[in-house]
Amino acid sequence: MTHRFSRRAKASVAALGAALLIPTVAAATPAAAATPAVSCTSGKAGLAAKLTKDITAALANRKSTVAIGLYDRSTKTTCTLRGTTAYDSASTVKVTVLATLLWDAKKHNRYLTSTETSLTTAMITKSDNDATSKLWKQLGLTKIKGFLAAAKMTKTVPGSGGYWGLTQENVADEQKLLQLVTAKNSVLSDNSRAYIQKLMGKVVSDQRWGTPAGAPSTVSVHVKNGWLQRSTHGWRVHSLGTFNGAGHDYMMSVLTQDNSTMDYGVTTIQNVAKAIHKDLVPTTAKTALYVPTGKPSEAFVATPAQ
Repeated sequence: MTHRFSRRAKASVAALGAALLIPTVAAATPAAAATPAVSCTSGKAGLAAKLTKDITAALANRKSTVAIGLYDRSTKTTCTLRGTTAYDSASTVKVTVLATLLWDAKKHNRYLTSTETSLTTAMITKSDNDATSKLWKQLGLTKIKGFLAAAKMTKTVPGSGGYWGLTQENVADEQKLLQLVTAKNSVLSDNSRAYIQKLMGKVVSDQRWGTPAGAPSTVSVHVKNGWLQRSTHGWRVHSLGTFNGAGHDYMMSVLTQDNSTMDYGVTTIQNVAKAIHKDLVPTTAKTALYVPTGKPSEAFVATPAQ
């Protein structure tokens, strides 16, 4: 049987088809998301605007996807960029591992054992992966999650399957961690905080890069870095640093990904760090500045096959 359509029926079908197609086409071309901007506040007049301008300039034409957290207690200054964006932690999670161990030891009113002291020293000063894996296994996810809750690091997710380098972290939580490390609180004892800072102040020379770049010699420097490469988002290159002296007490977290090479990420971080140190701590022509190693290295953490 042959179906026949009147001209009016054919016109109605065509109109219906066009109506159905219109929203489909519109949905396929959403507006591009705006690139997030650096946001700073400060108790010191003019400082927030200067930091915003100089950090933005330091990131100009860089292809890395960068997250920044800055807090200076002395001037009540904060800066943030992509504060809640999650990044694979790489070796920066080792500070969290150390803090968890010390938090748990405090709960049980005990000192670290000689073995734990050796493992933690290797983990932070040399970024030793085997030492980290032993401590991660010893602690277990329950204790690690317990510390994260106590520290209010609510968006940090420990890596599963023993892959601690794939812990998901963001600069907002890393800044909470660094604040606990650098000021009296109920989560970490004074001795624990001093121990963490001591180890972060003694990292081996080829791992002294990143956030300390450009720091004036008048401040003490404590750092922990990390990097890893994956098939998506290229190189992750990160740096956590705390700085004290010259009337300032500040901490900085810079997380990056989408770097074409490890060196590219290091340069991006150091451009940002130099701008921040220069603006926060005024110097004279005679003030020596921290010069990072010219041959940066870091332990390359294990990840699952992709």
